[in-house]
Amino acid sequence: MPGPGAGPGVAGRAGRCRDAGGRRGGGGAAPGRVGALLGPPRTQRPVPAGELVLEEAAGARQRCGEGDGSVPGTLLCTNRRVAFLPAQAPGSRAFLHSEYDVALPCIRKLVAASSFAKPKVLTAASTLKFIPEELAVFCRDFRLLRFYFHENGLAPQAFRVANAIAQAREAAAWLGDTGEGHDGWSCPAAAPSEDEEEEEEEEEEGSAATLLFESLRDWEKELKRLGAAGWRVSAVNERFDMAPSLPRYLWVPSGLLDHDLKRTFAHFEERRVPRLCWHHPGGSDLLRAAGFHAASEPGSEDVRCLEALLLRGRGPCVLADTAELPTLADIQLAHLKLRALCLPGAAAEEKWLSALEGTRWLDHVRTCLRKAVEVASLLAGRRCSVLLQEPSDRDLNCLLASLVQLLGDPHARTLPGFQSLVQREWVAAGHPFPRRLGLLRRDSPREEAPVFLLFLDCAWQLVRQFPAAFGFTEAYLLALHDSSFAPYFSTFLFSCQRQRGRSSPHRPCSQTYTPVNGWRDPPPGVPRAGRVGSAACGLPAVWDWGLRYSRQQRARFRNPAGAAGSVGPPDTADPQTPGRPADAWPGPGAGNVFVLTKGTLSPQPFPWRSGRPPPRLSRWAPSLESLGERGGSPGGNRPPASPPGLLLPCAAGPSVRLWRRCYLRGLPEAQRGRFAPSPAGLAEELTLLQDRLSAWQAAGPRTEAAGTPLAPSR
Repeated sequence: MPGPGAGPGVAGRAGRCRDAGGRRGGGGAAPGRVGALLGPPRTQRPVPAGELVLEEAAGARQRCGEGDGSVPGTLLCTNRRVAFLPAQAPGSRAFLHSEYDVALPCIRKLVAASSFAKPKVLTAASTLKFIPEELAVFCRDFRLLRFYFHENGLAPQAFRVANAIAQAREAAAWLGDTGEGHDGWSCPAAAPSEDEEEEEEEEEEGSAATLLFESLRDWEKELKRLGAAGWRVSAVNERFDMAPSLPRYLWVPSGLLDHDLKRTFAHFEERRVPRLCWHHPGGSDLLRAAGFHAASEPGSEDVRCLEALLLRGRGPCVLADTAELPTLADIQLAHLKLRALCLPGAAAEEKWLSALEGTRWLDHVRTCLRKAVEVASLLAGRRCSVLLQEPSDRDLNCLLASLVQLLGDPHARTLPGFQSLVQREWVAAGHPFPRRLGLLRRDSPREEAPVFLLFLDCAWQLVRQFPAAFGFTEAYLLALHDSSFAPYFSTFLFSCQRQRGRSSPHRPCSQTYTPVNGWRDPPPGVPRAGRVGSAACGLPAVWDWGLRYSRQQRARFRNPAGAAGSVGPPDTADPQTPGRPADAWPGPGAGNVFVLTKGTLSPQPFPWRSGRPPPRLSRWAPSLESLGERGGSPGGNRPPASPPGLLLPCAAGPSVRLWRRCYLRGLPEAQRGRFAPSPAGLAEELTLLQDRLSAWQAAGPRTEAAGTPLAPSR
């Protein structure tokens, strides 16, 4: 048994490291026990290349809920993650694969505990002076994984694995954002069995493709689906020389040549020019851009190009600034408070709700939903161009543009449509995922702000209020939430398309991805080692759910009762807001510019315009209060009536709720009895309890002696 503090470091154990296939030393990974973590058992499973097992503790137990209930298995520490392999493999029917797996960058804090010493927070520089009896892994995604070790010979293993996790966590680097490669993260090809291929064909039947928006074809296909006449795909930024953080291709007015378009880049922050996000069937357009450059002084020709880009010769332009939304600092502070509150013993039970309100996280969710409703109502009720403006155009614009499309576009509420939406408005648009999720150690804390997680919370609120309108479920959103911290996929590994392309050994010629389980034959021109739909860096997209989740788990992602959505050109009929024609515009409209603030339209000339603005317009945009009076219940607890195809959620206090299944995972006692909002949910929870009960009963007499409850209390 090693003495206290004598545990060797990760580097010192290099000679004892094994790859995923169980071989000693370095080299490429082969399918093995670690490969089973990526999904259900298979003949061959793809595993991250270069993954090495540093230490393991066979016979460890993972705590599950209250009391002494636990699941026996093997705790592994690799150079990529901490993984738990249940002895009876109940993971094939677990709710999410992430119940047994956490990537090293996702670990926020590691605590070792013993009956004879105070709990100790472990770091690479700390010295562990006792044999741990329990190991608690606090994750950035609100999970709390607890492992404990028996006295029957597990002391040396517990000591070594605790030290290995502490040092591997510090050594793990999120290198995707540096442009220097992805540190060996790749998934080699593996041939699926005939049974798996049949399952894949059944799963793919009738499903539309998820667009990655890294090829010209994807942009043209989506523009055709929107039926956006008067817009075209521009390749002006194909070499990223005009705006490094923008995607290769942009949607711009058909009448604006690329030569004229180039004149507009210098007049916006980070050269992020206005471009189309979404075209409403009624004729309105949703655009997004960065703030106007403070030192911009456009000449007459530049002004002509700017107004052709923003006004397109028809209707007015409405500026919807993100100043009303919470700042990045506000989002980060609220998330930190929420995460601290959701830990065991963080607040007394009688003060917990007031402490939750004090985090202001739910306030931020309400604010985002209200602003999205204002913009979506404006697009549905007026024929105009709405320009979302944010100083950087890389954070809150992503959130607001996505929410507006979820409210107004039924296709965005389907599973492939939602994935395409995230790809276009977040991944291709250049949201800095590594910095905002705090997975780059060199960044200052001020750059961390989980804007994407706030968006997922807003999306969950919509799914909860309108379950029949969405083709995906809470389980899907939770899997996406957890996957944002996993460095196995290209989706969240880079800050823009340019960085993703620079780390690529080759760029596939087609970026259209169709959900599959196993590897498919690539199109002509793509090396066999590449995968159809993989991003340019050689990593699979996160939408390849078959790499991490079983068929049973993926079946929970889809809502069979949800709307199928439209994948073809939308209906061109003009939707109308109740009581006002779609073409009506209060006062002088065409060629004018207004600003939308809390449902009020006010004149706001472009910075380069001079002269007296038109008089202030009256309030017209429907607020949540007025919508609730027309279509909602007096108490505001029911979503108001809305035009066909438009969702108008209620953001009143009792209607915006805490996402318990996500945030309270560190408090298993708070989750009991709350997994089942429907009969289908009851059946799902019963299945989970039966699996857990089978695992406990197979653990032996110790579990029985501990008094493990055989049925949940009601």
